[in-house]
Amino acid sequence: MSRQLDYQTIREIFTRFREAEAEPKGELEHVNAFTLLVAVALSAQATDAGVNKATRALFQVADTPEKMLALGEEGLIEHIKTIGLFRQKAKNVIKLSRILVEDYGGEVPSSRAALMTLPGVGRKTANVVLNMWFHFPAQAVDTHIFRVGNRTGIAAGKTVEAVERAIEDNVPAEFQSHAHHWLILHGRYICVARKPKCGACHIRDLCPYEEKTL
Repeated sequence: MSRQLDYQTIREIFTRFREAEAEPKGELEHVNAFTLLVAVALSAQATDAGVNKATRALFQVADTPEKMLALGEEGLIEHIKTIGLFRQKAKNVIKLSRILVEDYGGEVPSSRAALMTLPGVGRKTANVVLNMWFHFPAQAVDTHIFRVGNRTGIAAGKTVEAVERAIEDNVPAEFQSHAHHWLILHGRYICVARKPKCGACHIRDLCPYEEKTL
């Protein structure tokens, strides 16, 4: 774990991220808040590409909680059986769809607490939905962000919650809305787990990681 970077260094890092890609986007395909919620819930221990492949046809027939309930658990399974843990995920999606219809008028709630009461929705999933759909500067910390945050010192912390708080506390406000996307993409394509691509990294001169692969 690197030491937490100072304000000016973090500001320069995110300035470079913004210059490279001003409007980073999440890679999960969706058409509304509900399909985003379902896609993120399905993405646990699965790749975004794998989820997108399964949900393209699914969301054509079930893009609302009501339509998902009409499809039913077995119908849902037929669409998502290529995704890991598909049976449990199907149960959760049907249960959360029923809760959305019965308790929220078929709408996805816009608070973290409400989202986290839904089956299969943890803090990370809730934060993704809050950020991507409701444009709230929530930080969804996955394995990529946890690794990048600690390697670089952008957001040092021993737990996911600590890294989330470190991003909120240390990243300048103007970068908060896109911070988690920049960090995810950086971890997914450049600062990878094994043999990070430091030669292609545009913040390598600001990164204190001692085992650079230059």
